[in-house]
Amino acid sequence: MADPKGFLTTPREEWPRRPAEERVRDWHEVHVPGALLPIIGAQADRCMDCGVPFCHEACPLGNLIPEWNDLVSRADWRAASERLHATNNFPEFTGRLCPAPCEAGCVLAINQPAVTIKNVECAIADKAWEEGFTPPRPPDRLSGRTVAVVGSGPTGLAAAQQLTRAGHTVAVYERDDRIGGLMRYGIPEFKMEKRHLERRVDQMRAEGTKFRTSTAVGRDLAAGELRARYDAVVIATGATAWRELAVPGRELAGVHQAMEYLPLANRVCEGDLEGSPLSAAGLHVVIVGGGDTGADCLGTAVREGAASVTQLDIYAQPGGDRDEEAEPWPTYPRLYRLSAAHEEARDLRSAPAADADARLFAASTLRLTGDSQGHVRSLHLVGVDAGRRPLPGTERSLRADLVLLALGFSGPDREDGLVEGLGLQLAPRGTIARDRGFATNVPGVFAAGDAARGQSLIVWAIAEGRAVAAAVDRHLSGGSTRLPAPVGPYDRPMTV
Repeated sequence: MADPKGFLTTPREEWPRRPAEERVRDWHEVHVPGALLPIIGAQADRCMDCGVPFCHEACPLGNLIPEWNDLVSRADWRAASERLHATNNFPEFTGRLCPAPCEAGCVLAINQPAVTIKNVECAIADKAWEEGFTPPRPPDRLSGRTVAVVGSGPTGLAAAQQLTRAGHTVAVYERDDRIGGLMRYGIPEFKMEKRHLERRVDQMRAEGTKFRTSTAVGRDLAAGELRARYDAVVIATGATAWRELAVPGRELAGVHQAMEYLPLANRVCEGDLEGSPLSAAGLHVVIVGGGDTGADCLGTAVREGAASVTQLDIYAQPGGDRDEEAEPWPTYPRLYRLSAAHEEARDLRSAPAADADARLFAASTLRLTGDSQGHVRSLHLVGVDAGRRPLPGTERSLRADLVLLALGFSGPDREDGLVEGLGLQLAPRGTIARDRGFATNVPGVFAAGDAARGQSLIVWAIAEGRAVAAAVDRHLSGGSTRLPAPVGPYDRPMTV
C-alpha cells in the first residue's frame, strides 16, 4: 500500500456531479469533466491492501482491486490498466453503470465509508484510452472454428471479444440497427455517453469480430440455419420480456413500458429522431417501479421537460445505515441511495407529491383511470406494509398523463422464435436452461447472461460472457482452454 495511513487521514471523496440545473439542460454525462483525476490518487491511497480483500469476492469479475489501487496511487497508469483489463473487458462501462457491490464488500466499509473503487476503475479506463493503452489485440493465428453470438449486450460483447482473441472467427447478431443491446437503447446518454460503446465496438472490429445488425435470429434468420452455419452458438439475448402491471386501466393510452419509452429518447440523442413520440414534455408522469430502470425514466422525463415526475416504490424507504442483522457486511445492503436522477428531481422539485426526492415508498398501484377519449389521467395507489398488504385509509390518487412501467424483466423475449426454433429447454422461471458448462440441451449451443441467469448486474453479465467464452473454447478445442472463467452458471451474489 502506497500510504499506510491513507484510510485514516483521507476522507472519501466521489467524482463531483455538475449542478442539477445545468445538467438537465443537456444529455451529457452528469459528472464534472476532468474533475476525477485530481482526486483519484488520494482516493486510491485509502485502499488498505487487505490480506483477504473481500472486494474480490463481492465482484463476480474477480477484479484485482487492491493491485490497481496501489498502481493508481503511484500514477503507474499503464500497469493499472493491464491489471484492470486482465479481469474486465469493459471497465469504462462498469465504472459508470455498475452499482459497485465491490464497495459494499470493502473491508474499510465495516466502520468507514468504502474506497471509491468504482471511480478509480473509471479513471483507469478513461486514462487507458487517452494514453493508448488499449490497442486492438487480434489473434496471432486463427483456429478455423466459427462462433455465432446472438445478442450484443455486455454478455455477448465480452464473449465475442474473448473468443475472437482466442483465434475463433466470431459473428455477433443483433436485432437492433446498432450494436450495444440495453447499453445502446436502454441506458440514457446522461449515464453513459455512447462514444464509450462505439470505441469498444471499433476495437473489436479491428480485432476481427464481425457484426450483423438488424437481424433477429428466429425471424429474419432461421435459428436452425444459424446453428448449421457455425461450429458453436452463444445465446446472450438478455432478459427482455418485461413484467406487466395487472390492474384495471392498463389498456388506457399513455401507459407504456419503460423499454418502449427509453429507446425513443436514446434515438433522439443518436440523431434518428427530432423528438420522441412519447416525450414527457409538459406532462405529469408517474413511474411504477423503484429500481434503476425507473430512475433512468425519471432522469429522462426531467430532461424532456415533464410538468411533474413521481416514482412509485413498493418497498419501504430504507435507512442510511446497514442493518447488520439482516444484511451484514460484506453483502450488498439495501440503503437509501440518491442517484443523479433522484438528486435532480429533489433539487428541481419535480415531484411535489413524493416522500423523498421523486419517490413514494411503500406504494402499490390499485388502478388507472382515464378521460372520455380513453387516455390515462390518474393513477390510484395505496400504502402497503412490509408484506405488501394494503393499509386502510391510505388510498390516494396522482395526476398522470404518462405512466411508465419499470417492473423488471422475467426472461428472454419469445416473440422472435429463437427459443422455439432451436428447441431450447427453459428453466421453471422462464430463463434458458443450461448445465454446469453453460451448455443448453442443444449440442453446440450455449447460453449466458440475463437470458439464462435472469435479470442481473452488468458485472455479472460481463463475467458470464467471459465464462461462457471459456466453455465454448473448451468445446471447440477438444477439452482445454486458456480463457478465464470467473463465474459458474449457478454462482450467485453473497447473501445471508
